[in-house]
Amino acid sequence: MPKYLYLIPARGGSKGIPGKNIRPLCGIPLIGHTISQALEVAPPEDVVVTTDDEAIAGTARAHGASVPFMRPARLASDTASSRDAILHAIDWMECHGRHYDAVVLLQPTSPLRRADDIRRCVDAFEKALRAGDAPDMAVTVCEARTNPYYSAFETDTDGFLHISKGDGHYTRRQDAPKVWEFNGAVYVIDVAALRREEISRLRRTLPVDMPADRSIDLDTLADWDRAEVAMRRLDM
Repeated sequence: MPKYLYLIPARGGSKGIPGKNIRPLCGIPLIGHTISQALEVAPPEDVVVTTDDEAIAGTARAHGASVPFMRPARLASDTASSRDAILHAIDWMECHGRHYDAVVLLQPTSPLRRADDIRRCVDAFEKALRAGDAPDMAVTVCEARTNPYYSAFETDTDGFLHISKGDGHYTRRQDAPKVWEFNGAVYVIDVAALRREEISRLRRTLPVDMPADRSIDLDTLADWDRAEVAMRRLDM
């Protein structure tokens, strides 16, 4: 079976929620939630934080993660790509004798994931491998809030609205085909595939469903408040 690098990206300089990666969420620094989840399923030496920020690095180490390098500033800007930061981490580890077949990317901004979500994503990836299907990636998803067969519309050349997909005959949402959106919680990515393509261009991608009430991605302070309420309600 593949060798996995459990990689947690956490750059400094967040603008939407200042200092969010080490800001306490329900009494624990945000990044601590993701580190704890990763350590439930992976050896400590394979749980690595990539960051450009010394305060984040110190917090990550205090919660049991490895921070064997600091991310270069050019890979920590608002315009830097996730792929480049991931490949930098993979290359650094390989240069130091640690070789991985796949990356399990765990973004701190999805604190309501559970260890079992990580396991299910890895299991889906490995099941496809055993079947000879050569997946590029397995990702957690939730049912999309807007359905292009039912409630998403586009304008035509005359400026009138029409349904985005299909013939517009669905009158009940539950009858329309289900559509999914990435929730950002878990990505299991084949390293060879990542070296070939941007993440958004990977086509052999497997979905692993997560409930909407745990699919909160922290971009704003309103998201933060929602996450705190959800974590207390779910006793996380």
